[in-house]
Amino acid sequence: MTEFRSGFVALVGRPNVGKSTLLNHILAEKIAIVTDKPQTTRNRIVGIKNFPAAQMVLVDTPGLHSPKGQLNQKLVEISQAAWRDADLALVLLEAGNARLRSGELEILNRARAEQIPFLVALNKIDQLAERDGSYLSRLPMAAELKNEFALEKERLFFISARDGVGVESLVREMLARLPCHPAYFPDDIQTQMSERFWVQEVIREQIIKLTRDEIPYSVAVEIDYYRDLEARLSIGASIYVEQDSQKGILIGRGGSMLKKIGILSRQAIEAFVGIPIFLELHVAVARNWTRDAAQLKRFGYDQE
Repeated sequence: MTEFRSGFVALVGRPNVGKSTLLNHILAEKIAIVTDKPQTTRNRIVGIKNFPAAQMVLVDTPGLHSPKGQLNQKLVEISQAAWRDADLALVLLEAGNARLRSGELEILNRARAEQIPFLVALNKIDQLAERDGSYLSRLPMAAELKNEFALEKERLFFISARDGVGVESLVREMLARLPCHPAYFPDDIQTQMSERFWVQEVIREQIIKLTRDEIPYSVAVEIDYYRDLEARLSIGASIYVEQDSQKGILIGRGGSMLKKIGILSRQAIEAFVGIPIFLELHVAVARNWTRDAAQLKRFGYDQE
């Protein structure tokens, strides 16, 4: 009889390397927001994938980077804690890069020093000129991984998280490396995130996509009320920025920007929950909140 396997897999890498896209692809469900801007993920996002003889608990972490300011420091701490506690780390790198960057070297060196089991996936092969196996194996980064970290081919994968290329074989190897252990969660649960938290993230996703410059990195969303009215949901949320000028940009002329954020957020939430919703948005200033420890804790960035 096959022993049941279950364990935690931390998705680790620099910002915008494709961790959230890979999580969503494996789960076949969007539970993590995805944009083209770095540092979109701010919390540990836990997704649960069940198999006939295994349960894989995937932990999507904020991108590791050189922290500037208290918010970024908190994001790095959240990420480091997640992958240190995992049974397996999956380090995602961009296949097209010429060589490993300092932050990536730090991740790999730390995993080796602390004896954290890890696999490496070179992502975004869909952006390369060629994708055949012989070409991929000759990529400069692949050679560096083999030479500097003695990374055997069984631990190195070439994937496109966006298209799903190579993901199936990667998942098989991840499952094979999970410890024999009973399931951590019931098999009808796909994420630890509450619906309220997911709604916050959807609203923040629309803001990130519709704004630019410093706005995406200065926004926090807080749910004011969340009422289940049988045939529909009634949700109120406050969007916090750091400065009055940012508040004006988010509201827009005649409320045009806030209206657009509201429409797109409502459509995304309705598609997920399957019933009509009423969504009320309000913009307020929490001055310099990304540099205020008390405000960071208030908005949920105090995870260890």
